[in-house]
Amino acid sequence: MKRAIPVLVLSVAGLIPLWRYTPSPDTGPASSSAAGAAAPASTPSASSSGGTTTTVVSGSTIDTEKGPVQVEVTFDGDEIASVRMLQQPNHPQTTAAVPKLIEETLQTQSADIDTVSGATITSDGYKESLQAAIDARG
Repeated sequence: MKRAIPVLVLSVAGLIPLWRYTPSPDTGPASSSAAGAAAPASTPSASSSGGTTTTVVSGSTIDTEKGPVQVEVTFDGDEIASVRMLQQPNHPQTTAAVPKLIEETLQTQSADIDTVSGATITSDGYKESLQAAIDARG
């Protein structure tokens, strides 16, 4: 009986990581791009109102370990007016990191931003997709 309690406790402690495990999204064999590969950025679409040109550009889709990341950037003239996530991993760290990444992008007006601690993979994918959108705009 003295051995049964420690064995039971250690068995449960060993099973907890299995219960909490969340697999990464499966890209599957039908996926046309390898992990880390980027789909090309979309062609910019522009509209003009009152002398100011608004351009919306989608960045490349970046396949990360956590899932695909893709941004859409709205330019108002030469400035980045807004950034929207088109695709992002379904992960708590990503959900917390996205507003910080967007805020810093709007402040710096470039893809040269800091990585968010705890969401490094998503941050790197975000920056790569953002830079592709900036480059596609020209």
